[in-house]
Amino acid sequence: MTPTEIFALMRARWLADQSTFDPAVLAGDVVLEAPFAAPGQPVRTEGKEQVIAYTEAGHASFPVRFGDCRHVTVHVTADPDVIVVEYELVGTHVHTGVTAAAPFIGVLRTRDGKLAHWREYQHTLAIAQVLSA
Repeated sequence: MTPTEIFALMRARWLADQSTFDPAVLAGDVVLEAPFAAPGQPVRTEGKEQVIAYTEAGHASFPVRFGDCRHVTVHVTADPDVIVVEYELVGTHVHTGVTAAAPFIGVLRTRDGKLAHWREYQHTLAIAQVLSA
């Protein structure tokens, strides 16, 4: 798969209320990074099994369901295996009904058609505000 196809699959999974990654498209040594992770969350997770375990647990405990992934801009780089993606996720807190949006930037790298590296920059303050509402 191309980087753009993998991001499209991630987006579809968010909107279908599934965890972010389809295990079939992850490289065995995949790396997930969140440089601005919320306190108590890992900044880096390495390996397919660890990434799947982390994202599935996070999805199960995260009380927000995404209704839209909008304002998507894909920036193609000189490396055909790398894209930079800007997007905004819109979600609704399942307990309070509060709906809010938060911007993200992701850097996605593939290798041999598999996701090798995902680095996501989140607006952690916007996310914290909807979670505390």
